[in-house]
Amino acid sequence: MRTILSLVFVFVQLATALKFDLVATSGHGKNERCIRNFVGKDQLVVVTAIVGGTKGDGQKVNIHIKDAMGNDHGRPKDVVGETRQIFTSPADTAFDVCFENQLTGHNGISNPSRPIELDVDIGADARDWNSIQYQEKLKPVETDLRRIEEMVTDIVTEMEYLRAREQRLRDTNESTNERVKWFAFGTMGMLVGLGAWQVVYLRAYFRSKHLI
Repeated sequence: MRTILSLVFVFVQLATALKFDLVATSGHGKNERCIRNFVGKDQLVVVTAIVGGTKGDGQKVNIHIKDAMGNDHGRPKDVVGETRQIFTSPADTAFDVCFENQLTGHNGISNPSRPIELDVDIGADARDWNSIQYQEKLKPVETDLRRIEEMVTDIVTEMEYLRAREQRLRDTNESTNERVKWFAFGTMGMLVGLGAWQVVYLRAYFRSKHLI
């Protein structure tokens, strides 16, 4: 059972890792490549980035982690190798992990770039389970079950959030439909009233001209 669970966790970790090449650009303007993710309130987030290359190769990779509320969660500069940023989300929001590769020199390579490997762990996946296992003296199977339990809890919390959001959207739609209905009724009433007034006005006008 432990082997199966371990294989499942390895597969999940590999599935969440993102690999791409970041082309170096020159100039003063920013040319960022951002990866967006969503996180719930008070959830732990661990962003691990592995940047290839070596310092002095004419490239400089900067990372900027920010959320939609305007909070900064890390700005590591001139990153080479592995770097890790840890933060706790202040609210239900989206956050971006942005990479920028600045060309600082010429090394004779056309289209210079740096390989990037990004791994974002949220909630139960972000916790240090080896440390928890050591501190609480848990067996490997107990640790795996504990991790599954917290992952299920995160899923339930996410489902509750989606249900509450769907309820708010439904209430908004019903309120909008109600307002549109009364607006339509008001418009029809105004048109009927305007038509009746035109008939009365024209009838009085024609009578004054002795046309009818």
